[in-house]
Amino acid sequence: MLRLFLATAAVLGMFLAGPAGRPTIDNKSTGVSPEGVCPQIYAPVICDHGKIYPNQCEADQHHAKNCVPYGV
Repeated sequence: MLRLFLATAAVLGMFLAGPAGRPTIDNKSTGVSPEGVCPQIYAPVICDHGKIYPNQCEADQHHAKNCVPYGV
């Protein structure tokens, strides 16, 4: 009976706490907000600092300024 109780408590604890090896998002180094997910649409833009992003959403997430359509 004690084994059943301990096993149930262990499973319940893992369920409530989530997986121990859950990856964390480090947005301090990337500057990208974790909630923002951009569509995979290729509409390149070039911004003030000369970097080309695949679309305006990606540029916005990296806080790029004065972006204009590029190429295509």
